Parts: sequence; C-alpha cells; structure tokens
Amino acid sequence: MIYPIVLYGDPVLKKPAEPVDPEQIDVKQLSEDMFETMYQASGVGLAAPQIGKSLRMFVIDSTPLDEDEGKEGIRRVFVNPEILETEGDDFAFEEGCLSIPGIRADVQRPPKLTIQYQDESGQEHTETIEGMPARIVLHEYDHIEGVLFVDHVKGLKKRLMKGKLTNISKGQVDANYRVKLPAKAIRRA
Repeated sequence: MIYPIVLYGDPVLKKPAEPVDPEQIDVKQLSEDMFETMYQASGVGLAAPQIGKSLRMFVIDSTPLDEDEGKEGIRRVFVNPEILETEGDDFAFEEGCLSIPGIRADVQRPPKLTIQYQDESGQEHTETIEGMPARIVLHEYDHIEGVLFVDHVKGLKKRLMKGKLTNISKGQVDANYRVKLPAKAIRRA
C-alpha cells in the first residue's frame, strides 16, 4: 500500500514518536508499505511520522546513492532505534526531504554512528554505520525525534527558506507523489 507523504506543517512531524509495540502493529506489513511508498516517491529513507504514524520506525535504502560512489548500499528497517554513539567530525552535505518538497540545504552531520534497533522480524541488532547510510539514518532518526532537516539550518539561510516553508504548510506545493496536506491548509481550501 502506498501512503501519501505528510507535508511540512503537520504536527505529527514535530513531535517525538511513540515506541512500536509489535503486538499491536504488523511491523512486516508496515515496513513493506513504507518501502513501497518511499520508492514511489524516489526517496532513500522514510520515517513513520512521514506517513502520519507517530511510531519510532523508519526504513532506508542507500543503494541509489552508494552505487554512484561504487559502494554497496544498505536496505534496512529500524524499529525502536536508539543511537548509542556518533563519531568523527561533522561534515556538510545537501539534504532534502519528501515531507518538504523543493527545498534542499546543507546539514552538518557526523560520518559514523552506532545504533541499536529491532528489524521487521523483531530481531535485536547493534550496528556501526558509516558514510551516506549513516547520514540517511541520522536524517530519519531526527524524524522520529520530531526534528526536521530544516531545523538544523540557521541564520540567513533559514530566513531565506521561510517563505517556501510557509507555502508548503499552506498546501502550495508541487510534488510528483501523493501528499497529505497539513490540516490547516485543508481548512483554508
């Protein structure tokens, strides 16, 4: 099932997500749906809040980006993840987000992390991830903490994107995938 992507301005994107209870949620089905939704929108990562579900879960597939660099990508489901450690000097890289179409900005992130999580089968893992997959994990982890990549942008750059962010929250957006407008945008229509 392909879900619509929740857009900037929806409160679900700004609040910390709730832990996943595998007894109440079909994690395997939800992860399949999330991958399908992510691929349909040409993304490399998708967090549950981006489909309107306030759950501590995200999926990533770094293959498209890693293949460009001649590396093998990783495709994973992260359920109830916890970042245990980050390593290395932060470096800037331009990021975008399916919930914030049309806006990109440099974000500083460390190049390496160690994360503990469950997979879609409930198996526990502790893994060290580096490079582009680490950046994707950190971006998606921010989502389950209620943080967006634009929250990392400061000063003049932040002020310059304010108008575009306001337009997205009002439903004035062009995306080539299904989106769910914030409630306040729907009331204005």
